[in-house]
Amino acid sequence: MAKRVVIVGGGIIGIACAHYLSRAGYEVTVVDRDRIGGGCSHGNCGHICASHVLPLNEPANLLAALRSLVDPRAPFRVRPQWRPALLRWFWEFSRRCNHRHALSAGSAMQSILGASILEYEALFEAREFEAQWQPIGLLYVLRSRRGMQRFAAQDAMLRDTFGIAATRLEGGELPEFDAALRPGLAGGFLYEGDAFLRPDALTRNWTRRLVSRGVRFEENRGVQGIESTAGKITRLLTDAGDVTADHYVFASGAWSKAMAAKLGCSVPIEPGKGYSITTTRPRTCPRHAMLFAEHRVGATPFNDGFRLGSMMEFSGFDATIPSRRIRQLIESARHYLHEPAGEEVLETWCGWRPMTWDSLPVIGMVPGLANGVLATGHHMLGMTMAPATGRLVAEIVAEKPTHIDPTPFSPARFS
Repeated sequence: MAKRVVIVGGGIIGIACAHYLSRAGYEVTVVDRDRIGGGCSHGNCGHICASHVLPLNEPANLLAALRSLVDPRAPFRVRPQWRPALLRWFWEFSRRCNHRHALSAGSAMQSILGASILEYEALFEAREFEAQWQPIGLLYVLRSRRGMQRFAAQDAMLRDTFGIAATRLEGGELPEFDAALRPGLAGGFLYEGDAFLRPDALTRNWTRRLVSRGVRFEENRGVQGIESTAGKITRLLTDAGDVTADHYVFASGAWSKAMAAKLGCSVPIEPGKGYSITTTRPRTCPRHAMLFAEHRVGATPFNDGFRLGSMMEFSGFDATIPSRRIRQLIESARHYLHEPAGEEVLETWCGWRPMTWDSLPVIGMVPGLANGVLATGHHMLGMTMAPATGRLVAEIVAEKPTHIDPTPFSPARFS
């Protein structure tokens, strides 16, 4: 009889874990407090960024967070609040804003990002499901000469330290490269090893594929408590009855701090709120996924729409979508695109990214519990890191050699 695994969390990380555990022969059930494929897995820009190895821990981001206390329009914003946990989070974040941490975290990130790209390529080559996969790179577009110079320095560091090289495009080349871009921009950098897809298509079609293989998905089933005996989880207490299994995987995203408290361990995750707007395709729609680095806005063309997304707000679980934030996305994109959005708005959205203070995900055994695994803290790159995370979790559960070194992602680093 196959051993049973229950996965708590039906976002892209939980779905990926279900895929690899099911493939390894486990009987898998996924439970979620809301709907499968919701939360931050639904409305993000769908960028699959193998090039995004550098951590968020940068002195410039720390200064931006401090300035944002008095600037409600800041794309990287901390809402004024007095919460000891958030103050501790930023203290630990600031301690890691140095070159040594950038190299250490970047090396770990490169391993999991590179592994995920290979997994995605295998999944789409095998036609496991359809998700508008476009492996044609990610274009960083710079508006000013100063921005171009700063990004060129970062690109040189990526090339020299991590072997990640971009193709540089001067301003005059951009409109020919992609007709949606306005003339007069300073230039751009194309990371050809990156890709993009439609996130909601990925979660929907991957889930359908797993259901056909026998994986069970249960929505609106929140975990109220966790029972354990002699160092092993014995049951989950949910609002739809108790659940038992041989192994338990916790992929709870931005809600992982509360889940970790039920598990008796520390996972210092803060919710980083982001926004997006999805419209019909503009008449002159970009061909490529883009990041407008100076305004911190991403743009993604879909077969059936167009999305702008951005912002990093530390404001708790505030679910409001201020119209000024959506206007800010469009106004920022207007600096770069002939048409910053399509005529019809299909959706406005917000979601919470699970942010760790060292910019690394949390993947590994729950401290003190022999049959529990954590898979969370993927910050802005959950869509990118999902396949490698799912494979790594399956290897950990099966006690098999892992395809990448899991040590940098261990939950034990917070103990």
